[in-house]
Amino acid sequence: MPRTITKTDMPQVGEKAPDFDSFDQSGNKISLKQFKGKTVVLYFYPKDNTPGCTKEACSLRDRNTTFKKKNVVVLGVSKDSQKSHQSFIEKHDLPFTLISDTDKKLQMSYGVWQEKNMYGKKVMGTVRTTFIIGPDQKIAFVFNKVDCENHAGEVLEKLEELAGQNFKC
Repeated sequence: MPRTITKTDMPQVGEKAPDFDSFDQSGNKISLKQFKGKTVVLYFYPKDNTPGCTKEACSLRDRNTTFKKKNVVVLGVSKDSQKSHQSFIEKHDLPFTLISDTDKKLQMSYGVWQEKNMYGKKVMGTVRTTFIIGPDQKIAFVFNKVDCENHAGEVLEKLEELAGQNFKC
């Protein structure tokens, strides 16, 4: 049985972001270190093709041009398979990489695999969370509460705020 992880187990602002070696929707190996020098928006979500997760992904998709202009890489992570991710990308025309974390190691390293209440039962699951990781690969901001429909706007606002504090995208 996996251990319960609390929000205090999440990497905090200023800490080095946990690196990972995983696979994207096409089976390509992907790691955080390959994005050194770029800002990364690493968002964790529960499941492909569910209402909230679809709204969140489409919000990020619709602002993708702005992220690219800022040299920001968007990466999504869930426990879904590569095949599920590929279908999700095709169905919603998602222009960014989705990481398949079927063993939940990546979610556990970021502290987002937690005990949740669903319909009165305690279950383990992904807590929707987004990390802004700076070019130095340190955590610049953590979104613990995510408004699925407006998430991209919130992330872009935070990137602007951070830029005013000498954070480089």
